[in-house]
Formats: sequence, structure tokens, C-alpha cells
Amino acid sequence: MKKTITAVLAGGALLLTASPALAETAGPTLGPYGYGTVKLGMSAAKARATGRIMLKRRVGAFGCAGYDLRAFPTGRNNVGVYVSKRVGVAVILARKGMRTPRGIGLGSTMRQVKRAYPGLRTAPSGFRFVTVPGNPRAYYAFLQSKGKVRQLVLALDRQDCVN
Repeated sequence: MKKTITAVLAGGALLLTASPALAETAGPTLGPYGYGTVKLGMSAAKARATGRIMLKRRVGAFGCAGYDLRAFPTGRNNVGVYVSKRVGVAVILARKGMRTPRGIGLGSTMRQVKRAYPGLRTAPSGFRFVTVPGNPRAYYAFLQSKGKVRQLVLALDRQDCVN
């Protein structure tokens, strides 16, 4: 990994520190297989057994139930995780503070996204997406506003819950 070296003169001593060129995240990251112990493809029962999700909406017309990550509750009419009857945990929507392993999160600039994910493509609907490095069965979707990520999604390629 490419590193940036910083030199600081402090009290007559030269201090050297190294930091990654792309910010790495502390704690659980969004991807490549899920968020913490909640993994893409995990059944609803197994996901509930982690103790990390809570039901918000029962199974709807598309056969998917809406959950929230306990650590990141959403507003009244939103959910943070979709679980499909057919494929299990299908979609995880980023909340403030979540980051991909390459340091991208809500508020990141699209320039940062393009640098972190050079394979970024545009769907016919206009949203930007990329196959998740390390998991060819998943993708990140980036919805932007004014050049910044306003929504970040980690989803299975075969998810059947959202457009």
C-alpha cells in the first residue's frame, strides 16, 4: 500500500509518521461481505441471532423485510438493511460514520470515490456503482448530490429488494 510520510520538528526531535494514502477505517467497515457480523446472504434468522439488527417492517410485496442496525437506527419511514426471503441479507445502507475499507462514506466527494474505485460505472438510471473489491458477488452504489455521496449502498448482485 502506498504511504505518505509526514515529518514534524517537535522540541528539537524529528518525528516521522506514516499514514495510508487512502484512509483506512477503525472498527467495522461496510464491505466487502457486510457490516460487522451482519453478512450479505445471511438468513433473516441468522442475522437476527447476531443481536445487531432489529425488525422495522415485515415482509412486503417484494418478499423483503426492513431492519435497522441497532447501532444505527434510521428515521420512522426508513430502514438500514433489507433481508430477502430468497437471498437473505440483500442490502445494507450506510449511515453516518460507516466507511468502506477504502475510506469512502457519506459526504465523501465523487472525486474521492473515483480515486478509491477506478472501475466505477454509471447505471442506466444514473447512479454510480462498482463491484466490491474482494467480493465479486456484491456492489457498492453511490448516489450523489452536489458532487458528494449522499447515499452509499452495499448490495448483493442478485438482491431482489430495491431498484
